[in-house]
Amino acid sequence: MQTELADFIRSTPEGREAESILRKCVHCGFCTATCPTYQVLGDDLDSPRGRIYLMKRALEGAEVTDKTRLHLDRCLTCRACETTCPSGVRYGRLVDIGRRVVESKTRRGPLERTQRALLAWGLPRPRLFSAALRIGQLFRPLVKVPPRARPAGAWPAPRQGRKMLVLAGCVQPALAPSINAAAARVLDRAGVSLFEAPGAGCCGGIRFHLNYQEEGRDDMRALIDAWWPLVANGQVEAIVMTASGCGVTVKEYGHLLSQDREYAEKAARISSLTRDLCEVISPDMIPAGRDRGSVAFQSPCTLQHGQQLRGAVEALLIKAGYAPVPVQDAHLCCGSAGTYSLLHPAISQELRGRKLASLGTPDVIATANIGCLNHLQDGTATPVRHWIELLDVQ
Repeated sequence: MQTELADFIRSTPEGREAESILRKCVHCGFCTATCPTYQVLGDDLDSPRGRIYLMKRALEGAEVTDKTRLHLDRCLTCRACETTCPSGVRYGRLVDIGRRVVESKTRRGPLERTQRALLAWGLPRPRLFSAALRIGQLFRPLVKVPPRARPAGAWPAPRQGRKMLVLAGCVQPALAPSINAAAARVLDRAGVSLFEAPGAGCCGGIRFHLNYQEEGRDDMRALIDAWWPLVANGQVEAIVMTASGCGVTVKEYGHLLSQDREYAEKAARISSLTRDLCEVISPDMIPAGRDRGSVAFQSPCTLQHGQQLRGAVEALLIKAGYAPVPVQDAHLCCGSAGTYSLLHPAISQELRGRKLASLGTPDVIATANIGCLNHLQDGTATPVRHWIELLDVQ
C-alpha cells in the first residue's frame, strides 16, 4: 500500500514503523473472515482492513473525527488478523500507533473520559482493586462483581536448584489467587521453585491499551525495577506468566521500550526471559491420568494470536486425563479483551454468547487468562478454571 505520511510523524520511530507495516498491507480482505467485530457489526470500517485505511488517512494528516476513534476503540486487539494475514502485517503494533495519534487529535466526552481514567487509575493497583472488590462482594447480587475467590492453598517451600519468577499481576491476586499457587505446586513436583517478587504488580498493559501509553510504560519500568536485581544476578532462569494477557505484553517490552536509553537493554532482557506457563511445563512433567471428565479449552487471543502458542495446553490436559471437546471457531475472541467488556458491553456480551455456544457442554471450561476466565464464568453455570488448576490434582 502506498503511503505519504504527514510531517508530524514521518521522521519519527513510530512513523517509520507505521509506514513499514502499511506498505505490507495489500487490502486482500482475508482478515475480515477472522475479525470478531466485523462478524458482529458487518461494517468494513470495523474490520482490520477498514481500520488500517482509517489509520493510514490519520497518519497522512487527514481530518480525524470521533467516528474514526470509535472504530479504533471497537477493535478488541485480538490479533486474529495477524494469524490470518498472508502478508505478515503487524496490525497490533500499527493500531497502538494509530490510536495514540487519533487520541491526540480528538476529545472524548466527560463521562467517557472519567470512566477510562478511573479504570486506568484503579485496575493497575492491586491493593485498591482488592479492597474495591471486597466491598462490592458485600452487596452481591445488587452489584455485579465476581464472587469470593477460591482459597489459594499452600505454596510449597522454596527448594535448592531451579528457580523461576512468576508475575502476581494486578487483578489476579484478588480474583483468583489459586492460579499462581497451583502453578507453584505443579512446578514444585517437577523440581522447580516458583516465587513472586515483592513490588511486582501490573505489567502496564491495562493503561497502555486504554491509550495512557506513557503511563503504561511507567508501569513497565516499575515492573522491570522490581525484577531486575533477581535477573541481573542470575537467580532465575525464566519469568513465568500465568495470565496470557500479561505474557504478550511483557514479551513485547523490548519493542515498547526500545526508545528508552535507560531501559531498552533491560527491557529486551526481560522479554527474552519471559515464558508463558505452558512453555515451561511439558507433558513429561505431568503424571498420566484418566477419566477426569471432559474439558473445552478456550484459548485466549493473547495466547494463540499474540504469542502464537497453540496446542501445548491441550496436550497437557490430555496427558492429565481430560477428554477434549472440539471447539468450533476457536480462533474467535470471547469478548473480554482487558477492559473491553466494561467499555463495550453489548459487543462483548454478544461475542461471549457465541464463544460459549462454540465450547459446547463440557464438564469444565479451561482457559489461560484471568480476564477470559471471569468474563466467561459470568455467562455460564459450567465451571471455568485456569488450566493449571486442572493439573494441580493429586
